[in-house]
Amino acid sequence: MAQLQLIATSAMGLEAVVARELKQLGYEDVTIDNGRVFFTGDYIDICRCNLWLRSSDRVLIKMGEFPATTFDELFEGTKALPWEEWIPADGEFPVEGRSHKSQLSSVPASQGIVKKAIVEKLKLTYDTEWFPEDGSRYVIEVILLNDRALLTLDTTGPGLHKRGYRKLVTEAPLKETLAAALIQLSRWNVSRPFYDPCCGSGTMLIEAAMIGWNIAPGLRRTFNSEDWAVIPEELWEQAREEAFDAVRDDIPLQISGSDIDPEAIEVAQAAIKSAGFAKEIEVSALPAHRARPQGEYGVIITNPPYGERLSEEKEVQKLLRSLGRSYLDLPTWSFFAITSTKSFEEDFGHKADKRRKLFNGRIETQYYQYLGPLPPRNKTPQQ
Repeated sequence: MAQLQLIATSAMGLEAVVARELKQLGYEDVTIDNGRVFFTGDYIDICRCNLWLRSSDRVLIKMGEFPATTFDELFEGTKALPWEEWIPADGEFPVEGRSHKSQLSSVPASQGIVKKAIVEKLKLTYDTEWFPEDGSRYVIEVILLNDRALLTLDTTGPGLHKRGYRKLVTEAPLKETLAAALIQLSRWNVSRPFYDPCCGSGTMLIEAAMIGWNIAPGLRRTFNSEDWAVIPEELWEQAREEAFDAVRDDIPLQISGSDIDPEAIEVAQAAIKSAGFAKEIEVSALPAHRARPQGEYGVIITNPPYGERLSEEKEVQKLLRSLGRSYLDLPTWSFFAITSTKSFEEDFGHKADKRRKLFNGRIETQYYQYLGPLPPRNKTPQQ
């Protein structure tokens, strides 16, 4: 079959991380756009990318793109696309939409036009006037940007951050996809100690362990496209077998964390056990100033509380000062923190070597990076 045009979506600021993941998986024709990374592949690549992408939100099929300044243009452009190659007669095909800087500014109206056009196309194929939509799910999205329509088909279903190990969450959980990206942006590799002094529900620790053991993040879940007749079941079986064979669970892990909240530690322990790392990851209820990471040339990555009220801001300021003092006691360690706190460097007491703007959900944050020395070559390979 012809190569498919695929899209790996991401949070703003993480496109380069997702592109690097795709290149590591062997995809060379990678193009970056805002919130999206384009590449080409086959049915098996839909399976592999859903299983393996750590920092992407979902994997889409690009069905088509065309000018759309009127509803007629949107209808005809949509109807011309090969929906019958994907959607069966009983398929459920909801339409989602977004519009920005386009004459077709009404999202509900645009969704209705796209739905109507697809129905008309499917009528020609299945010779019926009514579709029950009680079969497999095919989520379609129309994105209207600068008077152009991009139509996609979602192969993922619930976002790729839904790994399957987190049953409970703390008050402000860090998304698994963002946690994985933060780790990949750091200098950490599995031969170095890893510590999170504000570990919350343990997401950063678990994602580090999954990276360390080369565990595909999607191994514990299912995807909408697993139910699609057009993708042979044996391709999913092949992709999962490849992923299981790639696991390296004989490598020692040096991953631990702490949090001042005992309830958060209970949530973290449950998630760690669910993820299969109960014996490998150690967490404890400790205030940050009492944390004592062990080893040399380690990496601290943390998501400290941001503080939205004045009383909270004072507590956050106190926490960041204690983290800054602890950093002085770890001269061979690197330190990374994601936060929306504007005074972070002042409170932490050190100017960052690098800063990177990222979004934690809808919150604009900075990823502060303090790059300690790399381990000697005879101790661990450099990244």
